[in-house]
Amino acid sequence: MAERKKISTTIYITEEQSRSLKALHLKTKVPVAEYIRQGIDLILEKHRNVLPGQMSLLE
Repeated sequence: MAERKKISTTIYITEEQSRSLKALHLKTKVPVAEYIRQGIDLILEKHRNVLPGQMSLLE
């Protein structure tokens, strides 16, 4: 996927999600924010049929 300009936003996650993401980060060195972006991409791809005029994010 090509790099795109990133914007700042605030999300609220559960304590369990936060602990799990931090543990994953410690094992993989991949930033938590990257995992969150990947999760958003998966949801947008799954529901792309209801986003008229949108290209696939995974192309």
